[in-house]
Parts: sequence; C-alpha cells; structure tokens
Amino acid sequence: MPVRYFPALFVLLWATGFIGARYAMPYMEPFLFLTVRFAIAAAILGTWVVVAGNHWPSGRGAMHAIIAGCLIHGVYLGAVFWAIHRGLPAGMSALVVGLQPLITALIAGVVLGEKIQPRHWAGLAVGFIGVAMVLWPKLSIAADGITPATVGASILSVLAISAGTVWQKRFVGTIDLKAGTTLQYIGAGVLTGLFSLLFETHTVIWAAPLGFALFWLVFVLSIGAVLLLMVLINQGAVSKVASLFYLVPGVTALMAYMLFGETLTLFQLCGMVVATLGVALSTGQKRLATLPSR
Repeated sequence: MPVRYFPALFVLLWATGFIGARYAMPYMEPFLFLTVRFAIAAAILGTWVVVAGNHWPSGRGAMHAIIAGCLIHGVYLGAVFWAIHRGLPAGMSALVVGLQPLITALIAGVVLGEKIQPRHWAGLAVGFIGVAMVLWPKLSIAADGITPATVGASILSVLAISAGTVWQKRFVGTIDLKAGTTLQYIGAGVLTGLFSLLFETHTVIWAAPLGFALFWLVFVLSIGAVLLLMVLINQGAVSKVASLFYLVPGVTALMAYMLFGETLTLFQLCGMVVATLGVALSTGQKRLATLPSR
C-alpha cells in the first residue's frame, strides 16, 4: 500500500479502538485487560522479530523504547480506561485527550526544534474546535463520574501520549520497528500489570464480546495501527502526525452510529468537517523544519 494512504488508514484503525473498548469493559477490569492485550501483542511481535532475524536494540535503545511504551500505551491507555471505568463520560475524556495535538506541538517545538508556523497553529486550534463540536452532545457536566481524580487521570493521559510521541521521535526512531514496539509493550504490560495487582480484583466474565474485543484490539490496534503510528512518527513532523488524532472522534462517532444506533446530529457532522479542515491546515504540503531524530 502506498505510504500516502497510511494517515487515513491509521485514523480508521485507531478509531475502532474505542469501539473495541466498549465491548470489553463490562467483562474485564481495565488494567488487567490492557496487561493481557500488551502481553499477547508483545509475544506475537517478539516472535516475528526472531523469525525475521531482526536485531534487538542495545541496552540504552531498549530502555528508550520501554519508556516510550510506558507513556504511549501504559499511562495513556491505563489512565483513560481507569477514568471511564470510574464513571467519567467518554465524551468528556475524549475532549480532554483532544488537547493532545496542541500539547504535542508545544513539546515538539521545545525538544525537537520543530518550527510550528502560524497556519499550523491555526489548524490545531480549528481541529480542536471541530472535536469539541463532535463531542458536545455527549458531554454531561453534571455526571457523577466527573471528579478531580477522573479529570486528573484524563489530563495525565494526554500529557503521557504527548510526551511519549516526542520521546519516540527523539530517541527510538533508529531502532527496528518491530523490536522497538515489542519492547514498548513489555514496558507497558509490566506497568499496567503492577496497577492491576495493586488496585483490581481480577474478576473476568468470559464471553464472546470479550474475546472479539481482545482479538481486535491486539491485531488491529496494538499491531496494525500502532506500527502505522510508529512509521508516521519516524517519517514526519511529530506535530503534524499528532493532528491526525483530531479526526478520530468523528470517525468513532460514525462507527458508534452504525454499530450501536447512537445519535449523530447535523451539528456533529459540521464538527467533523471543521476538524477535517483543521487537519488539512496542519498537514498541508508546506514542510515543517525539524531536527533529525537520533
């Protein structure tokens, strides 16, 4: 498949993750589910590395990959799943996570030296407005789940994935893609496994939806979508890649409408158009100056 189709494919696959999580959460606690998911993905990718004869990174490279994995997968997904499990409306969580492209652009400017031009900042701002329009009908300010702890977890998640994206670009770009991602999942799995041991009961209700969700999130998300994300990060400006996340809530809303019969209003459809415009402004043909990754 031509590389130019990677961004669209990534957005489509990444959006299915929220649908898969909806299937899984009634049957398994969030940290345990993520630990199992990361362990299976690491085993599959690790076997692939060995069979293909790829090289494992050095000690320092492996540590950088593990740190990136803890941030991008462990802290980000763990905090989001925990907050939703504790009652935070998914729309509110998604709106907070929608700040990710802006925060990533700020960090990338400082750490990587990416020059963020005015039209790029405008695109990031327009994209966030579009995300807010898509999610606005789903927000419930009076919900019981909106507490300092759940909101704080959402803020932690967006800071983690923003920092992890920049860490991946800065320190992990030269590592073999499959080997690096395997180490990321090992680090993330150890982190979520520790939290599961400390805070969960490990109750599991075995059912077909859980099996489907686990299969989908491992193969389509943890392997397919994440490998695409790593390729996009390594080949492009981090701030431009991050802006693609603005398209995810709209695509997810369309999927939820088709699969679960959730409402989809004209206002939300307009929000999707606005978010798409923001991404177009942020990822136009004019290249951004970046420092080479190490």
